[in-house]
Amino acid sequence: MRLRRIVIAALAGLLAATAAAGAEDWPTRPVRVIIPFGAGSATDVVPRVVLEQLSTQLGHPFVVENRGGAGGTIGTAAVAKSEPDGYTLLAHSSAHTITPALYPNLSYDVVQDFVPLGVAGNLPNVLIVAPSTGYTTVQEFVAAAKADPGSFNFASVGIGSAVHLSAERFRASAGYEAVHIPFKSGAEALTEVIAGRVTYYFCPIATALPHIRSGRLRALAVSSPTRAAALPDVPTTLEAGYPDSDYTLWIGFFAPARTSPAIVATLEREIRRAVDSAAVREKFAQIGVEPMPLSTVQFGTQVSREVSTYAAFAKAIGMKVN
Repeated sequence: MRLRRIVIAALAGLLAATAAAGAEDWPTRPVRVIIPFGAGSATDVVPRVVLEQLSTQLGHPFVVENRGGAGGTIGTAAVAKSEPDGYTLLAHSSAHTITPALYPNLSYDVVQDFVPLGVAGNLPNVLIVAPSTGYTTVQEFVAAAKADPGSFNFASVGIGSAVHLSAERFRASAGYEAVHIPFKSGAEALTEVIAGRVTYYFCPIATALPHIRSGRLRALAVSSPTRAAALPDVPTTLEAGYPDSDYTLWIGFFAPARTSPAIVATLEREIRRAVDSAAVREKFAQIGVEPMPLSTVQFGTQVSREVSTYAAFAKAIGMKVN
């Protein structure tokens, strides 16, 4: 019996040493990062900036795989089911925390099946309209929506997406009715708003800025609690007088649960180092992304809190997948 205990202890020590050695060597090959939305979205553009820097820092490529569909749940499920070896990661937005309320039969648990690694940054959604609408202030916009109930429609990139949630929070606060039109991509949504066929869109600032600067779109308000540095003259929805209408769109990185603590620690450190680098900061400033320094513990706490908050919100307004 004593010999058996010695053998078991020795094997356990060997396995622990092997795991530690593997963690120390990581990465030794390319790392796959699944983004559960299409190319060109803010959830695609922002992580790529950080991943390019991570590739430089760690000496191995971080390769993006866009795997969209079902409100981001297909790509996310793939990561949840992958080997927790540090070679398959998830880049997702705050839309990650609304999915449990919309998809009751999810094959994964947002909190239990993932380890938060770090936040790339946050960016506001901006309420945009075509100049042809004639609206120059958010107050004019809301007054017109109330005057003709149901005549307005708004774009999103899918039910339960971050831009959908942002639009619903504002609509609920302002107290008007509008028709939701989900599109397959942000590019499609922008095209329809620019053409005037869709009334408005709460678009991530990173993708809206070029069109706002060119005059093809007009910004009426931003969803962040404070004004966006990239659009200092545009008020927040809170400033405009609509309480509880703010929404912070964050974009962050996750690993499957049970990933080695050593690998998680390395990723947390290197993601923070990448986000703090001059190269990433400069690129982020150009597209309106702001730093959001959170530890893995703080990030995990925020994810758990948002899951509860948005579950209650979705129930209150009857937000669901048809």
